[in-house]
Amino acid sequence: MYAIVLTGGKQYKVEKDMIFKVEKLDAEAGSKVQLPVIMISDEGNAIVGDAVKSAYVEAEVLGNGKERKVIVYKYKAKKNERRKQGHRQPYSTLKVCEIVK
Repeated sequence: MYAIVLTGGKQYKVEKDMIFKVEKLDAEAGSKVQLPVIMISDEGNAIVGDAVKSAYVEAEVLGNGKERKVIVYKYKAKKNERRKQGHRQPYSTLKVCEIVK
């Protein structure tokens, strides 16, 4: 059984006891969060629409962190224009505890 959840403007396919990273959530490590469900697949039967309106996925926040630095370098040839910028995307690591229909 798996579910498609929506968080941070992205969709993730999750299963029970799965660990995955999402956009940073306002939750501390050790707390539980509920993620809204778009679709549930149980033994090949897909449940979508109004049937999953009350469904959710309960996940435990394992921790928060930042990804590796990405360097953005822009320049224009022969114009002496150069710009260097770095970015580290914050994330939360979640562990799926339960998929509730």
